[in-house]
Amino acid sequence: MTTDERESAPQDTRAGDYAELAAVGPYGVRPGHALITMVEPHPGHEYAYNRWYEDDHYYAGAMAMPWMYAGRRWVATRDLRELRYPEKSAVAQPVTAGCYLSTYWVTEGRYDEHMKWTVGINKRLGRDGRVYQERTHVFTAFQDHEATVYRDGAAGPRDFHALDHPYEGLVLQVVDAEDPARRAELLELLRSRILPRRLAGSPAAMVTVFRPTPLPGDRMTYVKQVEGVDTRLTLLWFLQADPRSCWDRFQGLDTEVAESGLGRVELVAPFVPTVPGTDLYVDRLR
Repeated sequence: MTTDERESAPQDTRAGDYAELAAVGPYGVRPGHALITMVEPHPGHEYAYNRWYEDDHYYAGAMAMPWMYAGRRWVATRDLRELRYPEKSAVAQPVTAGCYLSTYWVTEGRYDEHMKWTVGINKRLGRDGRVYQERTHVFTAFQDHEATVYRDGAAGPRDFHALDHPYEGLVLQVVDAEDPARRAELLELLRSRILPRRLAGSPAAMVTVFRPTPLPGDRMTYVKQVEGVDTRLTLLWFLQADPRSCWDRFQGLDTEVAESGLGRVELVAPFVPTVPGTDLYVDRLR
C-alpha cells in the first residue's frame, strides 16, 4: 500500500470517545503545568532543525495534543548566550548550550491525561520518521506551577496570557535549593521578597515559578531524566523589552539567592521570541 493509499484509508479514530471525555474533568484556563524545553541543534543542522520544529513538531508534537493550550518558541543568538551566567552551570555545559527554548502551558489538573497522549504520539512520530535526531536536549522537563508574581498587580495580562501576549523577551532562571527541605522556604523568599523587589519599575511584567516533575519511564530515549526534582525551581521572566537593553536588571540574581543561604542559581539565560514561519536569527546562532 502506498503512502497516499494509507492516508486515504478509513481509520478508526474513536471519535465517539471525544464527546464523553469532554464531559468530565477540569477544564479551566490556569497554567497548572508547563513543558519547558531548551534544545541545541547540532552544528550544521540549525536551519533544518528550525524548519522541522516550526513546520511540524511544534504542532504535531505539542499544540495539537489535548490540554496543551498555549505555546511559544524563543531563541538565543550568540550574543544573548554570551550574557548567561554562572559560567559553571549544573543545567548547561557549557553554559552557552541551548539555542532554542520552547514553553507550553498545560491545563491545571490535566497533567496525567496529557502525558499519556504525549508519550503515545511521540512514539508514533518516531516510528513515522518525524523526529529530528540531530539535536541535544539541554534542559527539558514538565513542571508544576507554584506561583506567579506580577509587577503591576491586577493590571495587565495574566499568566495564562503570557505565551500569547507579544512579549519582547524572556529570561529563564533555574534555582536549586540547598536541600529538599528548604525548597519551600526558598520559594517563599522568591515570591514575597526577591521577585517583587526585582519586578518593581523593571521591563519584566511577571515571573512564573514552576517545579519540575519526573518524566515517565517510557519517555523517549533521547530525553534524559529530569534532575533536581526535589530541589529545583524554574522561573520565567516575561519582558516588555529586548533583554539586551535591560540586562543590568538581571545581574546579581545569583548573589541574592546565595546570600540567603537557601540555594544557588544554576542558570540565568535571556531569549527573544522567534518569528514563526521564518528562519530569522538562525544565521546568528554561531
